[in-house]
Amino acid sequence: MTMRTALLLFAVMGFLSATSTAPCRAVDVDPEVLAVEAARVTVMAEARSKTVAIFPPEGNGGGSGVLITADGYALSNFHVVKGSEKHMKCGLSDGRSYDAVVVGIDPVGDVALIKLFGRTDFPVAEMADSDLVRVGDWVFASGNPFLLAHDFKPTVSYGIVSGIHRYQYPAGTLLEYADCIQTDAAINPGNSGGPLFNAEGKLIGINGRGSFEKRGRVNVGVGYAISINQIKHFLGGLKSGRIVDHATLGARVASDEDGRVIVADVLDDSDAWRRGLRIGDEIVQFGGRQVRTVNAFKNVLGIFPQGFRVPMSFRTKGVTHHTAVRLQGVHNLEELLAKTQGKAEPEKGLPPAPKRKPGEDGPEAPPKDDKMPEDKDSGKPKFRTPFGADDSKAEPETPEIVKKSFEEKRGYANFHFNQLERERVWRALSTRLPALTGTGTWTIEGEQASGGSAAAKTAATLVLDDGRVEYRLPTGTASLPLGGSLTGATDPQGSGGMLAALSLWRRLLTQGPEKFGDLHYEGAFPLPGLPGEFDVLLGRQGGVVCRFFIHPQYGDLVSVEATVDDALDPCELYFSDFREAGGRWLPRRIEVRHGDDVYTVIAPNTWKFQEAGK
Repeated sequence: MTMRTALLLFAVMGFLSATSTAPCRAVDVDPEVLAVEAARVTVMAEARSKTVAIFPPEGNGGGSGVLITADGYALSNFHVVKGSEKHMKCGLSDGRSYDAVVVGIDPVGDVALIKLFGRTDFPVAEMADSDLVRVGDWVFASGNPFLLAHDFKPTVSYGIVSGIHRYQYPAGTLLEYADCIQTDAAINPGNSGGPLFNAEGKLIGINGRGSFEKRGRVNVGVGYAISINQIKHFLGGLKSGRIVDHATLGARVASDEDGRVIVADVLDDSDAWRRGLRIGDEIVQFGGRQVRTVNAFKNVLGIFPQGFRVPMSFRTKGVTHHTAVRLQGVHNLEELLAKTQGKAEPEKGLPPAPKRKPGEDGPEAPPKDDKMPEDKDSGKPKFRTPFGADDSKAEPETPEIVKKSFEEKRGYANFHFNQLERERVWRALSTRLPALTGTGTWTIEGEQASGGSAAAKTAATLVLDDGRVEYRLPTGTASLPLGGSLTGATDPQGSGGMLAALSLWRRLLTQGPEKFGDLHYEGAFPLPGLPGEFDVLLGRQGGVVCRFFIHPQYGDLVSVEATVDDALDPCELYFSDFREAGGRWLPRRIEVRHGDDVYTVIAPNTWKFQEAGK
């Protein structure tokens, strides 16, 4: 909407208000104003068709959601689906209801992914770039306030963006709202989990919290939405069916007397420490953003999940260093499971953050969680679902489609979807590298350049089979026998465990995910220096944690990393320059990295695969 159009619209509204008591007479309205109104009505109608009304079948709680894929994946809040256990009933504006199941949850960020069944052509909300949102932008919220949409038709509230990059401390709870979008569009209990759209009807956030009057649960013009860019980082993890965690740098920051963001403490077992970060260093950039305040640092840190590697710039004694740091999880699994189940445990690790000084800028206290008003007599939420369920009835029978699509496993919201994602990734990978399962000895011949330099190339041969891995050079051979633990197998010296990483690479491709060992789908993660995010299979074999990064479009295995010693950086293998040979796409470049250094580059020119049993 242009400024001229907006002014015209407000002028017409003011004129109509001023003449509301006068005798009725025809009013000429600028055609441009009518066109803008018609366009807005159309956009909102489209947006409403993608909004989901969520009703747990037992009638306890509920809220809203929004569809993001044609096959039924939808976003909502964790606190909306928390009481649903396995499944829920969902309705769309066309009046039809659908069974749905929980897929994955982010209890810290208050996000949940669910899956609706019954169609493959659901209307889908287009995701925008929420970093482009500015204060004053027109926005509208769509949802099911007070759970009154028994006909599944969501309501719409209109407003503007009141603030961006809003951070709220956990305040003793699990939820931590970081980098929020604040809006004055009315958000009431029941709107939780529903979409916040921009003026073009594109999804910019998921409504989560509202600030309410002390004496009532009604909107007062301060609502918060989780930015869609944050959710994009977690989407792969949510599709994995896991309970995902947010990230910590492994360091605590504070402001000095000059207003700089300074490292106040750093854990010596963190990747930040291995990258050279020390107490007193200044954080300059993090995750692609300038860092000028502690609040700004917490905002950008809060949008990343555990395991992400993000760019960071820090200054030590006037010298600026640029690196990519691997983020740790805020909680260990036991803490996360306990807090997800509502059992609070004390934070461990870093010392407590310093108290804010009087007059110092800081985030406002978090509003109360969004819950329905309670019945004074029963203490239960005072409403009934359109499906007739109430608190006095026994737990409803689980639909058959949900039974087939839900599997309990410790550490997962729904293990069934992890298996689906692992199978999807393996199919793509095995299509690019067919007939490697069950092969015997691999012999790869080519050239190597120490430290990545092309100036001193020498002949190099890799020999891999079930019993050993060998790296043959004119100067000698490095060998690793297999069959036992790989923990501590850092050879060749300085590589961080190249032979162990190569053995895990071959093991996956020859035995597949079923026989590999402990292997599951972790989500979608970035790789330093490469665009986009990659599907990741996370496993443990021989006591070593390993990750396999697969290109989401082509199915190429582009990287393997193996952590043979928890106190050291992992060894990272990067595969590139893929070429077709005998129906297989094989890399003609293997780069071996350890920490910030390139250990060696191997350029294979011949590959020999022995048939099984020979």
